[in-house]
Amino acid sequence: MTKIFISALTFGAIILGTNTVQAQNTTATTTVNITLSDVISIDTGSTAIGNNVDFVYTTAADYNSDQTVTKANSLKVTSTKNFNVKVKAGGSNFVSGTNSIPVNVLTIKAAASSGTMGGTKTAVVLSTVDQNLVTNAPLGSALTLNLDYLIPAVKSSSADILGKPAGTYTQTVTYTATAL
Repeated sequence: MTKIFISALTFGAIILGTNTVQAQNTTATTTVNITLSDVISIDTGSTAIGNNVDFVYTTAADYNSDQTVTKANSLKVTSTKNFNVKVKAGGSNFVSGTNSIPVNVLTIKAAASSGTMGGTKTAVVLSTVDQNLVTNAPLGSALTLNLDYLIPAVKSSSADILGKPAGTYTQTVTYTATAL
């Protein structure tokens, strides 16, 4: 009887009590997504945002010579595509009360040390029409453009400026960066 009992126990253990060893996972995979959007921005830190360019005429020499004001980091652009930068005046004249000076007395151009922005740079005689200041600038992050604002003596010693009443004449200048 003992043999039958041991045989039954062994048989039962084989049928009911066997454990199967299962393989454990040793690797895992996941998917990482990077979602991009096209971006173009004239960034904070651009001196063209909220600052002034001041020309001061106090002597005869001032009226008889070229006047240049250089602004470092005038524009700081981040773009995911190549881009253009355009410039235009907010009106046809610099204005002081009822007095005016035509905006075409001012030329804006890249400074001799123009910054990190590439592309083709063109000197622009200011007008109310968008004009290309930089064309086909390569994409990049925080690309800087240093600008020269120039009133040539031929303009300051002409009736465009001479004979105007004393005062501060103002006009806004708008820069627009556009992706290509």
